[in-house]
Amino acid sequence: MIFITAKFPVKPEHADEWPQLSRSFTEATRAEEGCLWFDWSRSLDDPNVYVLVEAFRDDAAGAAHVQSDHFRTATSELPRYLARTPDIVNANIPGTEWSELGEMAVTD
Repeated sequence: MIFITAKFPVKPEHADEWPQLSRSFTEATRAEEGCLWFDWSRSLDDPNVYVLVEAFRDDAAGAAHVQSDHFRTATSELPRYLARTPDIVNANIPGTEWSELGEMAVTD
């Protein structure tokens, strides 16, 4: 799978509305056949930063994503709400699901 984590530093005046600003992009991406997950979280350390954790089945699914109309729309419209260019980690890893964190196994 292609596993991606990105940090989006949103301008403070738009931070509370980021979920709505990115909603159509989020919903369209989640509806893609090859999207495994596309989940936003807000940083506990900086409320102006949103963290996106996303995964796509394979290279073909990743290519379809970046060639989609909703991706092109997002990359042209969403940067105006950002304080700076997002940081990203992008890796190909085996599997298509989350693994359990064995060191914190819940036994009861």
